[in-house]
Amino acid sequence: MIARISLLTLFSCAAFQGCAVSPAKPASPVYDHSFTVYWPPGNSKQVRVAVKDAIDMKGVVTSSGSQYLAKHSAPAARDAECLRGARERKVLFVGKTNLTEFALGTTGMNDYFGTPRNYLNPKTRLIPGGSSSGSAVAVANGHADIAFGTDTAGSIRVPAACCGILGLKTTLHLISLKGVSPISPDHLDTVGPMARDIPHLVEGMDLLKPGFAAQYRETVSASRSPRNIRIGRLYIPGTDPAVDQAIDEALAARGFQVVKLDQRFVEQWAEAKKYGRAIALADGYRNLQQYLTEPGVTAPTKATILLGRVEEGSYADDLAALARWQRELRRVFRRVDFIALPTLRTLPPRVPHFVRIALFEQQVFDLQNTMAVNFAGNPALAIPVPIQNQQVPVTSLQLVGPKLSEAKLINVARMIDGKHETARIARSAGR
Repeated sequence: MIARISLLTLFSCAAFQGCAVSPAKPASPVYDHSFTVYWPPGNSKQVRVAVKDAIDMKGVVTSSGSQYLAKHSAPAARDAECLRGARERKVLFVGKTNLTEFALGTTGMNDYFGTPRNYLNPKTRLIPGGSSSGSAVAVANGHADIAFGTDTAGSIRVPAACCGILGLKTTLHLISLKGVSPISPDHLDTVGPMARDIPHLVEGMDLLKPGFAAQYRETVSASRSPRNIRIGRLYIPGTDPAVDQAIDEALAARGFQVVKLDQRFVEQWAEAKKYGRAIALADGYRNLQQYLTEPGVTAPTKATILLGRVEEGSYADDLAALARWQRELRRVFRRVDFIALPTLRTLPPRVPHFVRIALFEQQVFDLQNTMAVNFAGNPALAIPVPIQNQQVPVTSLQLVGPKLSEAKLINVARMIDGKHETARIARSAGR
């Protein structure tokens, strides 16, 4: 019944949005719509950091990708807590990055600020992925060395996958959410770094969690050979065979011990995705319902918020499923060190020729394999790996680890990455 209501609501919203008058759009500060606010870095040699426009920066309006907030909100009185390390390090902030309105979407499309342009294939307009679309595009296109994003259901890993870069979803509550626009701060929301290469990803994590770089160096020094690292391989039904093949080849090339995970875990993963989505929608309604009557908030966004009211009826049962899911993960992590699967079941789809339609958001959400990780609270890393395809050079491997295993995840990514191939691919894609 919930699925039927969701589909009908989204369809109605899509029809309404198709007839709506497009809002007057602000001039984009950069050619690819990756920023809502941009400060050109000049010839500075400092590390350039971009910040998702759902994270407060003192003196700047936090738009959350919304026309309404951009026009009616006061500038933030102080920085979000997660920016303290970057301020102390005196990095060069280059701007606030674009996103799906209120971070409610996986396509990365934005009607008001414009949709960030994904240049993974310059001849084909692929979605940038969301909601941290501007952060991914800013990194991939060379506007920033590091970008900070937020991840509630995959909002760092999905755009990283679409744009061919690295994106780290951190352990729940590891990074402070004070000053970050909320969707599900108690259960799902996280902040994490995005970068084109391993060194910048480590540096980004160290800015968010001072002391991380030293922890990572210790992990690298103590790391085992790939032959002694057990990777649980999760196969998701409906995945493009070429994507699965690319993941398998990337793991085989480094000689990891690969263990195929059983059907029971496949089913549990699908259940966790369902429960996590319900929590995300219900919490989104609780935190964003005040915008349902405001002008300038798009119809698809309002429809998504309204879906959370439907999900509130099963909220207690959905949360109760968390303990079962975490037990299942502990069972698996007794057998393997990490879990590997595609970040997306297919290559990123093209941006449709019509205005943003909620049904398309739902279709892209169904392609992602990220929600179950948020529901568990574990960290996960999206890693670009080569694929045999004429349209794009890479797909994305999602590596999932036990809680607080961020340094170990990046160390395994370093092994998979080989001779800094990640940086080369991303640079060539952004030119």
